[in-house]
Amino acid sequence: MIIPLHHTYIHPSAPERVNEVLRTTFLSEGKTVVQFEEELENYLGVRNCVAVNSGTSALHLALVLAGVGDGDEVILPAQTFIATGLVILQQKAIPVFADIEYQTGNISVASVRACLTPRTKAILVVHWGGYPCDLDEINTLARERSIQVIEDGAHALGATYHDRPVGSISPFTCFSFQAIKHVTTGDGGALCALDQAHYRKAMAKRWFGIDRHQAPAGELGERQYDLKEIGYKYHLNNFGAALGLANLIGFKERLNNRRAIAEFYREKLAKIAGVELWQSKPDRSSAWWLFGFHVHDRIRFIRALKNAGITTSVVHQRIDRNSVFGRKVHLPEQEKFDETQIHIPIHDDINMEKANFIVETIGKGW
Repeated sequence: MIIPLHHTYIHPSAPERVNEVLRTTFLSEGKTVVQFEEELENYLGVRNCVAVNSGTSALHLALVLAGVGDGDEVILPAQTFIATGLVILQQKAIPVFADIEYQTGNISVASVRACLTPRTKAILVVHWGGYPCDLDEINTLARERSIQVIEDGAHALGATYHDRPVGSISPFTCFSFQAIKHVTTGDGGALCALDQAHYRKAMAKRWFGIDRHQAPAGELGERQYDLKEIGYKYHLNNFGAALGLANLIGFKERLNNRRAIAEFYREKLAKIAGVELWQSKPDRSSAWWLFGFHVHDRIRFIRALKNAGITTSVVHQRIDRNSVFGRKVHLPEQEKFDETQIHIPIHDDINMEKANFIVETIGKGW
């Protein structure tokens, strides 16, 4: 038996929903995309959802709407996928890497505060593994400095903070619907913008800057518009939205199963020497895209589980090691995290039988 770290979930109704779109021949952005956006808002409680073609596009669009430009500074953690940093460079802005919390992998509020300068334009936080950051403290700090908060919620669909859904708290939240995320559209993402003006601007900018609702086709057959600023081809299409709508069916039940598996892991792993569980506060609920912890003698641990058919991974290593960002930053907690962090499988194909096999294997030692 091989247990992979990730799994792509496809709902049984997906082929028919996608075929229905194919039969209409209306494959680009249309009513199915609108339906998907509405379902995300109504079902998950996120706000002003703008569906786009990737989580990376959502992040870039958020930076544009936040006014980030040439020479501005954006504070972010190094513990993320490289896309989080590259979109900052796309805007000719400067990524400023803050330290993380060793016990969560999330950005440290104290380190964010130390990184602030007059050039800081935004704070881009990442909910590592789906566990929400300290959003109240971060947003309070941002309001004091009149800067924007952007949440990279690629791991955090369905997570809550103080009983509020991630996607309804900060000025901007970005989700990913890439193949191995909680809900996939094949590839895709969404931007949630609390401010109505930002929301309307995002709707236009995702399609070249043209507001389709305000730019009807004239007698000659082309939409009437006069662009004043740059837009992008970032829209999601009906094909992807149909897949997403199907995969939203039963999402809350599947998320509850992940949470049950996570509780089982935490209960059993707490008793095993050499494993140090990460923090889990009662004021927030993780989306559990990943289940991570610290482990001693990591390479031996990885090899022992691999021999039993269980895939483990650090998933992403700090991105400031890449030359594109200039130089690696001294981040003490990040450096400690780098040495011991590891993740074991938690996804829609993990049941209690597989979870028990995983913890029993870990319990045998490495």
